[in-house]
Amino acid sequence: MVDANIDAHEGELHEPTSFITKYVWSQDHKVIAVQYAVTAISVGLVALVMSWLMRMQLGFPGTLEFIDAAAYYQYVTMHGMIMVIYLLTALFLGGFGNYLIPLMVGARDMVFPYLNMLSYWFYLLSVIILMASFFVPGGATGAGWTLYPPQSITQGTPGYDWGIILMLVSLIVFIVAFTAGGLNYTITVLQARTRGMTLMRMPLSVWGIFTATIMGLLAFPALFVGGVMMLLDRLLGTSFFMPAMVSLGEPQTYNGGSPLLFQHLFWFFGHPEVYIVALPAFGIVSDLISVHARKNIFGYRQMVWAIVIIGALSFVVWAHHMYVAGMNPYFGFFFATTTLIIALPTAVKVYNWVLTLWRGNIHLTVPMLFAIAFIMTFVVGGLTGLFLGNVVVDVPLSDTYFVVAHFHMVMGVAPILVVFGAIYHWYPKITGRMLNDKIGHTHFWVTFIGTYLIYFPMHFLGFVGMPRRYYTFDDMGFIPESAFTLNSFITVVAIFVGVMQLLFIFNMIWSLFKGKVADPNPWNAASLEWQTPHTPPKHGNWGPALPEVHRWAYDYSLPGAKQDFIPQNEPQKKGVGTGE
Repeated sequence: MVDANIDAHEGELHEPTSFITKYVWSQDHKVIAVQYAVTAISVGLVALVMSWLMRMQLGFPGTLEFIDAAAYYQYVTMHGMIMVIYLLTALFLGGFGNYLIPLMVGARDMVFPYLNMLSYWFYLLSVIILMASFFVPGGATGAGWTLYPPQSITQGTPGYDWGIILMLVSLIVFIVAFTAGGLNYTITVLQARTRGMTLMRMPLSVWGIFTATIMGLLAFPALFVGGVMMLLDRLLGTSFFMPAMVSLGEPQTYNGGSPLLFQHLFWFFGHPEVYIVALPAFGIVSDLISVHARKNIFGYRQMVWAIVIIGALSFVVWAHHMYVAGMNPYFGFFFATTTLIIALPTAVKVYNWVLTLWRGNIHLTVPMLFAIAFIMTFVVGGLTGLFLGNVVVDVPLSDTYFVVAHFHMVMGVAPILVVFGAIYHWYPKITGRMLNDKIGHTHFWVTFIGTYLIYFPMHFLGFVGMPRRYYTFDDMGFIPESAFTLNSFITVVAIFVGVMQLLFIFNMIWSLFKGKVADPNPWNAASLEWQTPHTPPKHGNWGPALPEVHRWAYDYSLPGAKQDFIPQNEPQKKGVGTGE
C-alpha cells in the first residue's frame, strides 16, 4: 500500500497542460473511464438498432425489403458480439473499473497511466475495425456471434471474404486493449491501496471488478489463440479448425483440422466471459443495496469468497455449451455437475442480498429500483439455466428460443439493469449534477416491465420448438399460429422499449447542463469515493494528502453514531463501534 502523505504535485501525476492532454490523450483514469463508457454506449446503440431490424424480420416478415437472409445473419452476428464484448465487457471493466478502482482504494490514479491511455485507444481502434466490416465487399460476417468454423470462413457464408477477417482482427486488438487495462486494474488494487485499506476493507464493487479482471487475463488468451489460428486458416490455408471437406461442389485444400477444437477454445473463454460481466455487476449491486437500504452488507466475507469461488468454478463448466456437439456421457455428467455446483456460491450472494434488505431502511431511489430488479431478473434467468445445465433437457431445447430467452435474461437484461443503476448512482460524482428523478422512474418501469414482456414469451416459443437462428419460418407446420402472434407482440414491445432508452440518453445529456447541482455525497454513502475534497474529483483525486482508512465501507445505522453512516476515513471513536 502507498503512504498517505505523498505530495499531490509529484511529477508522476501527469498533470494535463492542454485541452488535448486533458480530454483526448488523457492519462487521468476518470477521463479514460468516460471515454470507455461513451464509446461502449455508442457502439451498443448500433447493436440495439440491429436488434430492431432482426425483430422486424421475425415479427413482420418481408416488411423491410432490404433485410434478406445474408443481412439478417450479419445483424445477428454483430449484435451478439457487440453487446457481449464491446459493450458489456468494456463498460464494466474499462468504464466502471477505471473510474471506481482508484477512488475506492484511495489511489491518485492507475499505477500505469500511460498504459491506461493506450488501452482505451486500442479499444477504440478495435471498434473502428469492427464497424469498418459493414463497408467492405461482402459486408460484415454472418457466421453467428460464436464464429464456429468451418462455416465462418467457408464460401457461401455472408462476410466470408473480408467480414470475418476484420472481425477476428478487431477481437485480437480488443484483447490487447483489455490486457493493457487489466494489468493496470490488478496491480492498482494490489499495490496502490491507501493506508488502512486492507483487502477485506475494499468495497465489493472493487472485489467484483478485480476478480473479473484476473479471469479475463486467464480466459481471453484462449480467444486470442483461436482468433489467430482461424485467421491463419482463412488467409494462409492452414488446417487448425478446417477438416477435409467439399464446399459448393468443390473439394477444399483443407485437411485434418478440428472444428471442435475452436468450440473448446471459444467456450473456455466464453463461459468465464459470462462472469467477467456478472461479477462486477454482483459487486456494484451489493454496494447499491447497502447504501440505499442504509444497512451494512450481510456476510461481507462470504460475499468476497463467493465472488472468488464463482470466478474459479467458471473455468470448469465451459462444455455445457457443447452438449449438442456430442461428448462422452461421463464428460456430460461432469460438466452438468459443475454447472449445478456453481449455482451454490451464486445462491449465497442472492441470500445475502435479501438479508441485507431485510429490515433495512429501504429508500426506493432509482439506483435501488434497478438493483432490486437485477436480483429478480438474475434469479429468473438462473433458474432457466438449471434446465439448460442438464444434458437431457438441454439437447432438445438447445437450438430453440428458450436459449435466447435464458441468455438475454442472464447476460443481457440483468447486467444492463446494473449499468443503469450504477450510472444513476455515480453520475453525481462524475458530473457534479443529479439525473432527473422523474425521467429516471419512467425509464426504470418501462425497461423493467418491457424486458419481461419481451423475454418471458420466448420461453414458450422454445417449448413449442421454434428454432433460433432462422431467418424465416415458412413451411414449418409444427409451429402453432400463436407463436407467430407472440413474435409480432415481442417485436412491438422490443422496439418500444428500445426507443425509450433514448430517454435515458436524453436524461444524461440534459442533466449534464441543466440538472440539479449535486451535494458532495448525495446518497450519504460511507465508501471512500464519496469523501474526495472536490466533486467531481480533480486530477490526483485527493488534494495534498491521501486519505487514511479506519473501517470497512459498510458502516450504516450504527448505534451511538450521530448520523446513519460513518465514512471509511473517519477514525473510530469510543462508544461507536464498527460493523466489520
